[in-house]
Amino acid sequence: MVDAPKFTTLGCRLNAYETHAMEELSQQAGLSNTHVVNTCAVTSEAVRKARQEIRRIRRENPDAKIIVTGCAAQTEPETFAEMEEVDHIIGNTEKMQAETWQGLAKGPNFIGETERVQVDDIMSVTETAGHLIDGFGTRSRAYVQVQNGCDHRCTFCIIPFGRGNSRSVPAGVVVDQIKRLVQRGYNEVVLTGVDLTSWGADLPATPKLGDLVLRILKLVPDLPRLRISSIDSIEVDEALMQAIATEPRLMPHLHLSLQHGDDLILKRMKRRHLRDDAIRFAEEAIKLRPEMTFGADIIAGFPTETDAHFENSLKLVDECHLTWLHVFPYSPRPGTPAARMPQVNGKAIKERAARLRDAGERRVQMHLSSQVGRDHSILLENPRMGRTEQFTEVLFDTDQPESQIVRAKIQGISGGQLLA
Repeated sequence: MVDAPKFTTLGCRLNAYETHAMEELSQQAGLSNTHVVNTCAVTSEAVRKARQEIRRIRRENPDAKIIVTGCAAQTEPETFAEMEEVDHIIGNTEKMQAETWQGLAKGPNFIGETERVQVDDIMSVTETAGHLIDGFGTRSRAYVQVQNGCDHRCTFCIIPFGRGNSRSVPAGVVVDQIKRLVQRGYNEVVLTGVDLTSWGADLPATPKLGDLVLRILKLVPDLPRLRISSIDSIEVDEALMQAIATEPRLMPHLHLSLQHGDDLILKRMKRRHLRDDAIRFAEEAIKLRPEMTFGADIIAGFPTETDAHFENSLKLVDECHLTWLHVFPYSPRPGTPAARMPQVNGKAIKERAARLRDAGERRVQMHLSSQVGRDHSILLENPRMGRTEQFTEVLFDTDQPESQIVRAKIQGISGGQLLA
């Protein structure tokens, strides 16, 4: 029996989605005795961890072939080409193509069969990968990639150079995939992408994300729950606001790409919104859907950030009614404009990140307390744990039907979870 390739995934949800695709492609090609590392490039630390992981894999698997792919392989293939542990480096476009894996699988070894480095210009790619996954995720929740790439150039971000320009999956293809997922028993679908709110800009008639959401909910009436992953609030369209207001099957939980709470820092980041834009959006969404909860990405210690600038980020946690915070201590990413700006002291960055996390924890406890005594529809991820519409974890004291949605009253709180 041939051993199936092993995969290590670093970084975002989209990487995990694409790993699932690569697992299928590599198995179809008959690849064996291989370990694939799907890397992240979001920070220098992410690249360091990838190199560390590759060395660990080589120590534990001296005879295996090691293939490195993902955003770090795309943005700096030479870094991995210099590692003697690495047999092949393939780019983000190549990793989603069947012929890449067929080439890698030829012969008893790779020598002479295919180039060691296969990384083309990601900016020349104009389509999303045709390889769509039916059911990546848990047994209860599936993730559907509807967009890839990014047309924006935030000064701290290397990702557009790893993912290329924005490309959208046509609405009809998305709807057909979600119909198949519902037929297979999935009760929740999450739309994912690199810059999700730019969906449609490259399609005929330039539809908006809200148009896609409304179309899914109309054409897939048996889908119980639709969820949106990270969005850029300044790009939210009227149709999406309409869906928030009128569609109970669209879950009341949005993760906002805010990054900072000070206007000057936002400009230096080359973001397209100001703090008042973010606050206005959050207040409008809550007005339309009172149970709406928000997550957010916030960077602590961006170059030139003063104590006063940071305080504006801290205040934004309350002003935008944030609950689930992803706090990123800034670290310079070579190749980005922000890496050339005056840097903040490392100790100050660490302290500011800790204060943001404390503020986030306070908001979580406020949210949990407000849910006690309320009834919720909870999607079970395993027999004892599920998530509410707002993505809050709920623990049960007796087994429940896994992957089903159950109605229950919240009885109390345990740490960062609700009890039912």
